[in-house]
Amino acid sequence: MTIRVLLVDDQEMVRAALRSVIDRRDGLAVVGEAADGGGAVAEAARLRPDVVVMDVRMPGVNGVEATRRLLAGWPPEGPPPPRVLVLTTFDLDEYVHAALRAGASGFLLKNSPVDQLEHAIRVVAGGEAMLAPSVTHRLLKAFTATPGAFAPPPGPAGRLDRLTDREREVLALVARGLSNLQIAEALGLTETTVKSRVNRVLTRLDLANRVQAALLAHEEGLV
Repeated sequence: MTIRVLLVDDQEMVRAALRSVIDRRDGLAVVGEAADGGGAVAEAARLRPDVVVMDVRMPGVNGVEATRRLLAGWPPEGPPPPRVLVLTTFDLDEYVHAALRAGASGFLLKNSPVDQLEHAIRVVAGGEAMLAPSVTHRLLKAFTATPGAFAPPPGPAGRLDRLTDREREVLALVARGLSNLQIAEALGLTETTVKSRVNRVLTRLDLANRVQAALLAHEEGLV
């Protein structure tokens, strides 16, 4: 099945380069483009892509606000919302943290190898998180220095009490960065079962994705 991608960047040359790279990959296809965040929200609603590759710094509506609007305003009926893969130059950490809270599923540096971009699109399309290693390092360092600063929006106390013991185990492994396959191997489950339990954890905790789940697990002391 082809993964349908929407490109969002205010620079036409960057969009053209990304389109050229993505369209040459088997199973990936660029279905549309937008030059700013407002256009991204409109085009995502019209095209219903699987993944939105989103720039951060754009005139008008930036990538963080576009991510928030896109995911918060997605209609409950019909297909699920697209996964958002944010492209960043990494000199704006506050945007990375804000986009996490907005529901972005992945972050990649603009100077990353081409193969890493392809991998990131496939990973987030599959419902998992993708963070560039340096982003992960900086994020966890900042999280450790300022507990709670980058956690998902606050919810009721004792949120983890909603989970079964097995779901807590799954959440802890998600927070350590393991994929569904790795979690399945660690717990002696099938990958399909793990995927189902991860989705149930996200639903019960009112979270948008695995990145928010990982941050909440750290915030609650599970990891």
